[in-house]
Amino acid sequence: MSVWRHKDLVSIQHLDADEIREVHAAARTFKDVIRREIKKVPALRGKTVVNLFVEPSTRTRISFELAAKRMSADVVAVHSETSSFRKGETLKDTVRNLEALKADFVVLRHKAAGAAQFIAERLGCSVVNAGDGAHEHPTQALLDTFTILEKRGRIEGLRVLIAGDILFSRVARSDIWALTKLGAKVVLCGPTTLLPDVFRDLGVEVSHDFDRELPRADVIYLLRVQHERQQHMMFPSIGEFVSLFGLTPERMERCKPDALIMHPGPINRGVEITSELADGPNSVILEQVTNGLAVRMAVLYLLNGGQAPETVAEGIA
Repeated sequence: MSVWRHKDLVSIQHLDADEIREVHAAARTFKDVIRREIKKVPALRGKTVVNLFVEPSTRTRISFELAAKRMSADVVAVHSETSSFRKGETLKDTVRNLEALKADFVVLRHKAAGAAQFIAERLGCSVVNAGDGAHEHPTQALLDTFTILEKRGRIEGLRVLIAGDILFSRVARSDIWALTKLGAKVVLCGPTTLLPDVFRDLGVEVSHDFDRELPRADVIYLLRVQHERQQHMMFPSIGEFVSLFGLTPERMERCKPDALIMHPGPINRGVEITSELADGPNSVILEQVTNGLAVRMAVLYLLNGGQAPETVAEGIA
């Protein structure tokens, strides 16, 4: 029996561990679908998904678009540069017009924290948060935990090191919620200016010594520096950041042989990670992208009232 009871997906904070596991279970089935020669199922036939991206995106935007199309939905893409936002239309008016056109889902990426929650409270259709400022990115956390589960067989008890720009990262916040709900030990690491002690209140460890933490990590999750969200430089130079927090082959030699390397993208090669490691055997970065498609299919399916995981296969065969 399904435990999913949500109209929207705006935050990992709103999900419990069983609901996260239900997304994972559905994603496993949809991953089988996208491996088929014919990668399409009728699960959302007759439904309309609007991708409203008010902030730049490549992976997330394309992933949601493909997810909807793989499930036979009609897909409409709205970009801020070519929309009435340029004429001064508010977000509220934009999405209410989309609902008046009978959209069933609005997938929103926005630079303002809380934007997805704001429209979800005002719309009858389902809203999916595709990233709101430095607040949350729930589907990224779902695909990240799904990837770890696939590669390691479990999440509970694993030590996950999240390193880099924590302060401005919506991915870090969503991953912290998801990983801790599923029993992982989360350690945050970065410069003091990008990792204030207040993060300890989220039930994680805080460290500023990358070299000390690496050998103990089962998963090494690297984040790029979010220059676009910073009002001024938060550390002396890129060179100093690399010397203290960049993952290099020399540092990797001190890590566990089976440690997973993860990154939400886009990668700044030579900054948070070298190309050799980003493309190396420990990296699951491209698998995260593939799993993102399966997870987003699962999310749309469950929001549409999909069946419980054990009967998903029958419903989409």
